[in-house]
Amino acid sequence: MKKDGICLLFLFLLLFAGIMLGSMVREAVAETKEEPAASAPLKTGEPKDDQAAKEECPEKGRGDECPATFGPIITDTAVPIDKGKFAVQPTFFLSFITDYFNRNWQRVSAGGDFRTFRMDWKFTYGLWNNLEVYAVVPYVHQWASNVSEPGPKGERAADFGGIGDVSLTLKYRLVEETVTLPTVSLLFTTTFPTGHYKRLNPRFLGTDLIGSGSYIFTTGFNLSKYLRPVIIYANLWYSLPTSYTDDEGRQHPRDYVTVNLAAEYPITKKWVALLELNSFWDGGRLFGPKANTSPRALLSILPGLEFMATEKFSMALGVSIDLTGKNNNAAVMPVFSMVYAF
Repeated sequence: MKKDGICLLFLFLLLFAGIMLGSMVREAVAETKEEPAASAPLKTGEPKDDQAAKEECPEKGRGDECPATFGPIITDTAVPIDKGKFAVQPTFFLSFITDYFNRNWQRVSAGGDFRTFRMDWKFTYGLWNNLEVYAVVPYVHQWASNVSEPGPKGERAADFGGIGDVSLTLKYRLVEETVTLPTVSLLFTTTFPTGHYKRLNPRFLGTDLIGSGSYIFTTGFNLSKYLRPVIIYANLWYSLPTSYTDDEGRQHPRDYVTVNLAAEYPITKKWVALLELNSFWDGGRLFGPKANTSPRALLSILPGLEFMATEKFSMALGVSIDLTGKNNNAAVMPVFSMVYAF
């Protein structure tokens, strides 16, 4: 399973790179054969009139404009919101744990029936041209039933809910999309340990673990490119969790890499098909003591459908399916998200 998962991710990355390179070559050749259309000069950093709820693609003036879309559900976009604009995006996740991926990447019993409901509230604001800030405030509720290892008084079912780990992100656009180049943005995120992670009560059967315990510092790049007729997105991030103390002592969690890829295909002006491949991969630690936690990994696929209701409001629905992993739960997770731009 480990080899299959890595091969699948490599093939997806290779396909993505091939599409990008092929499109750039085609567009560059076509550009040399066409007379440039007369147009007013574009001012660097000038805000556009597109709504904040839509992902923009500046192929304007060439009869090849990128259609307005919702953007991926989990994969982050590359184009920042316009200066002074504000958007609210609630996203609802309902995870059904089906199995557990052991250290050998094999599926084994999860030891009971487990579900997690997560509601993320994302608040985005355009600080200035090419720079946005957004905060994500999650509510998490977990259920366990029919567990194989009962609690201290024989409990076989429990549930617990509360605020999870809150994060704050700055995203700055380094490169604006052109005929040959994708949009490239630099991202920096701090995740705060606001979720419950210690003084766990055995009678809750692990459902009261809804936080990581670490401050997590994440940096990396977001990319997007309109390759007619699809829009391609990619995230490559590196995360460094700090050490923390929980009920079992001092923990030194592993750094991890996040790789997300997504593609949108506009069916009509209102409806858009979506496909995402989301993953994270644990490694060692760049700084501090040697890691003392088990390495984890997870690779998931998410097909979805988007509906552009109005210029300011849109919705997306998808189902995330965990394909392979290591020391991690395997789940099927319906996802529904909405965004409204002010």
